[in-house]
Amino acid sequence: MKIPFTTVNILILINIVIFFASNSISGGLNDQLALHFTQNEFFAPWQFFTHMFMHGNIPHLLFNMFALWMFGSQLEDVWGGKRFLIFYFICGIGAALIYMGINTYQFNAIYSLLSETGLNSYDIQSMIDKHSYPPSVLSEQQAGELLSIYHAPMVGASGAIYGVLVAFAFIFPNHKLMLIFLPFPIAAKYFVPALISLDLFSGVTGISIFGGGVAHFAHVGGAIIGFLMMFYWRKKLGR
Repeated sequence: MKIPFTTVNILILINIVIFFASNSISGGLNDQLALHFTQNEFFAPWQFFTHMFMHGNIPHLLFNMFALWMFGSQLEDVWGGKRFLIFYFICGIGAALIYMGINTYQFNAIYSLLSETGLNSYDIQSMIDKHSYPPSVLSEQQAGELLSIYHAPMVGASGAIYGVLVAFAFIFPNHKLMLIFLPFPIAAKYFVPALISLDLFSGVTGISIFGGGVAHFAHVGGAIIGFLMMFYWRKKLGR
């Protein structure tokens, strides 16, 4: 069977190639392509773009590529490849910027607690580098958050995918979708907002039904950018 030469299929192929290339190289490509915290020594501006092509494991890759194929293909049929690509990358980069902004705010708030105790920047950086902290100053949760923000890079196309989901709900609001743990289909205009609300809840509370290591605010950020772009396009170009 011949695979259609579409923008979505090319994106999927690039993601697959980079995933297996990264896993075949000693040390991988995370240091170069994953999105690191801006104060981390491995941070580089291009990572706001390249992180979209990096994935943590095969299930992560498969889930994102399946969603890209399922929803992105239908958007490309409506918009064409060029408009879809513009939308996809703006959502992905926008999601990363929002995610980084929230991380910076949270990091600085915890950093200030350490500074207020009289610790200088050298001592604080030394603790961060050594993955240690003074228990009398920070709670275990605060310390974990500080170290995670600094050391754990973000990977994946999820931010862009959430933008795609929002666009799909705009264009196909009554199309029925299903979650694995729900036995009945839900219209996209209800399904997508519910999914975004779940991510927002998990990001704010830290309670995640999908397990740890999920960049919930990147998901929400991609959805926000997708909504703003759809709102603007609809106002400018009509339905």
